[in-house]
Amino acid sequence: MNMAVKSLQSGRGNTRSGRMKEESADRTLPRLRAGGNPRPRLKWCPAPAGELNFGTSFPEPHNTRLFGDERAAKMYIWFTVLAGLALVSFSFLKTCFPHLHEDCAYILTSLKLCLRLIKYKKSKPFYSVLDHFLDAVKKHPSKILLHFEGREYTYGEVDRQSNKVARALRAEARLKEGDTVALFLTNEPCFMWTWVGVAKLGCSAALLNVNIRSKSLLHCFSCCAAKVIVASKELEGALEEVLPTLREQGISVYLLSETCSIQGINTLSDKISKASDEPLPRDLRANVTIRSTALYIYTSGTTGLPKAAVVTHERIWTACLIQAICGVTSEDVFYINLPLYHSAGFVIGMIGGMERGLTIVLRRKFSASQFWDDCRKHNVTVIQYIGETMRYLCNTPVSDSEKNHRVRIAIGNGVRTDIWTEFLNRFGDIKVRELYAATEGNIGFINYTSKIGAVGRLNFVHRYFFPYTLIKFDTEKEEPVRNAAGLCIEAARGETGLLVGMVTQRSPFVGYAGNEQQTEKKRLRDVMKKGDLYFNTGDLLRVDDMNFVYFQDRVGDTFRWKGENVATSEVADILTMADCLFEANVYGVKVEGHEGRIGMAAVTLKEGEDFDSLHIYKLVVNYLPAYARPRFIRIQPCMEITGTFKLKKGKLVEEGFNPANIKDPLYFLDPEKKTYAPLTEDIYKAIARREIKL
Repeated sequence: MNMAVKSLQSGRGNTRSGRMKEESADRTLPRLRAGGNPRPRLKWCPAPAGELNFGTSFPEPHNTRLFGDERAAKMYIWFTVLAGLALVSFSFLKTCFPHLHEDCAYILTSLKLCLRLIKYKKSKPFYSVLDHFLDAVKKHPSKILLHFEGREYTYGEVDRQSNKVARALRAEARLKEGDTVALFLTNEPCFMWTWVGVAKLGCSAALLNVNIRSKSLLHCFSCCAAKVIVASKELEGALEEVLPTLREQGISVYLLSETCSIQGINTLSDKISKASDEPLPRDLRANVTIRSTALYIYTSGTTGLPKAAVVTHERIWTACLIQAICGVTSEDVFYINLPLYHSAGFVIGMIGGMERGLTIVLRRKFSASQFWDDCRKHNVTVIQYIGETMRYLCNTPVSDSEKNHRVRIAIGNGVRTDIWTEFLNRFGDIKVRELYAATEGNIGFINYTSKIGAVGRLNFVHRYFFPYTLIKFDTEKEEPVRNAAGLCIEAARGETGLLVGMVTQRSPFVGYAGNEQQTEKKRLRDVMKKGDLYFNTGDLLRVDDMNFVYFQDRVGDTFRWKGENVATSEVADILTMADCLFEANVYGVKVEGHEGRIGMAAVTLKEGEDFDSLHIYKLVVNYLPAYARPRFIRIQPCMEITGTFKLKKGKLVEEGFNPANIKDPLYFLDPEKKTYAPLTEDIYKAIARREIKL
């Protein structure tokens, strides 16, 4: 016991002695340094086992592991704390900002694409989508660009065929840079290489709706000042109807056929086959810039006739990059069944696919029964849709193989929430990228999160480059609500408002070719401050608390049916050509289970006249495309008008076409009987049960 105590005392003494040596050395050190003598080397001052010194002495070597363990423990504690904070922060961000990852990805992709566009704008000469396609041809000339009805066309083949088209048109029609060529073509491969050939000559192309006839067809030529029309063989009859007027206007008419017996219509296929496929010199389009007109795409409006929206090369670049924003790559296979005369099918679909360098599967028309078979056959990974096509797919019989496909992305617009949900439940986990845009507009949205029902999502980058606002709108007066200062009032969050896009250098509104009056109607001035200028979309939208955008309705004199815009005044003009009708008020009504609105007309009869159902049927069939024909007619004793003498439509739209609720005589367009037949409750119920096809 005494020996143990002595040992402890001896240990304490040694420790005290060691510390005294350190203190002595510390007091001596400044003096030694001042004298310039070298700094003394420190020696080990051993301490008893288990006791650590943190002065100038160090623990014995066998205790260094204990010192390292303490540092490791501290580092582990700090790491645990930081990891916990990161986990809490991530959970907080995930809860408060559930779409942060998607927002960041979208913003980064958008900024990257914006830098590309800036580079193309500044390049000398201007780098167009055509130049990008030619680079793709050099990169992979043997890659398949197009599948169509059992045939394959490579990038190189399309390029060579476009050279032949360009040389044939240059020789036959004397086309030169700045001219406009009207393309009256159905969905077929020649649509692609004819446009490419026209672009190689520095010409713009007017894409004509293949459903228009007579007066509307002639109007389309006049507003874009086309000098040449190239038409598909199956549209020969439509050309023959207007041929005398076309010849009077000096328009050269070409048919993609080897033979044609109609005098005044020239064949083009034979000239193309004989032309050289050598590349054309670039100086043929030397003066084309990013602001030059590339396309005229026709959209219905309040004029009653199609309006030619001017699409510049800048707009083409912006629209065709939508595929890139949606995550489409050069490895994808893109399925197009929408008409190519619309911006969705041609610009977003076809030109966008060429920009991506992918493979396109093209169909003449949409077929619900063959849709998934086509997708499986060609390993399609990206599809295009409108609301109607999705509904048709959901109406097909359930099949065990309907999820057996490789489709991963669907790009389009106009799908209802219930159809969207059913589509995903039936056909699998497909990323639906719903869009909102207008061909002539300067503002658009994209729902990059797959939030069901939304047409887009707001973020600060999008709003910076494309400023816009939602303003209060009076649906009865059909005009924006203004305050005492004469300025528009911004709609509150969650409130439905009219979407207007600020016209700036970055987001211009070019307007309509040859129609300054309608261009001016789309301009809205003094919106948020005096002197500002906005584009009026004519659409009512709503933004929720999570920044998702929802389409609510259209305003004005248009509605949408079968994926097409219908101009009510155009339909009214045709109806009032009937001798028995005095006035016609055309509007769209909703039908259960269908997207958009179907055409209906409230009419008044001339004094002493009876309703001539057969004559009116012939008028609408001869002068209007199928989607624009009013399926229901309501005969009224007189028309209701607003204080500004406009025809009231709101109440008519609400009342619809149910004969049980309407006392006025109702008629239904019956294609089998080729007349307007009385609309009975039995017919109404058959329509509701979808026994009658609309």
